[in-house]
Amino acid sequence: MTCITINARRRTLALLPAMLPLMLLGACAAPRLDLASGAVFRRAGRFSLSITHADDRQEAVQGGFLWADDGVRLELDLTDPVGATLARVAVNQAGATLWHADGRREHAPDADTLVARVLGGAVPVSGLRDWLQGHLQAGAAENVQHDGDDRLAGFEQQGWRVGLSRYDSLGPTLLQLHRHDGQANVRVRLAITPAG
Repeated sequence: MTCITINARRRTLALLPAMLPLMLLGACAAPRLDLASGAVFRRAGRFSLSITHADDRQEAVQGGFLWADDGVRLELDLTDPVGATLARVAVNQAGATLWHADGRREHAPDADTLVARVLGGAVPVSGLRDWLQGHLQAGAAENVQHDGDDRLAGFEQQGWRVGLSRYDSLGPTLLQLHRHDGQANVRVRLAITPAG
């Protein structure tokens, strides 16, 4: 799997002013879901990803995201801390496609692989389709906990320990994910802008 190192991300951030026109062109080249449709589940906010490797090396990246999912198709836009588009991931029944900011395109059978290429670490996009709505993903889950309003608050699923809190009408607005796979500790935090 190809990973972008933190130093490479820093060099990219330094070149952002010159790259911005290319980023905008690359973002516009990717297809969009009809966001006017009431059937599309939307979430936007900030993400952070931190990785502590077995040799104590640490990496971190943060930025913004826009999630749009109609149940069949999913689009995920990732932006850097100043709002420039890093990548767009589109998922459908044929697999997942990643559009880089420079217009390059990659394809894989699943979104998890593609997002890991952009961010440099694992993010469970497949699980987030359910977790963002406050539901368990299909399959086994352990240590399931609920809050005082009987909403899903915590669980372990697909190798991730997940905490959900601060619910609004669409689901949790704070998701905290942790995974330890023997090689690294991975932490993901999603802070969602609450539904108006």
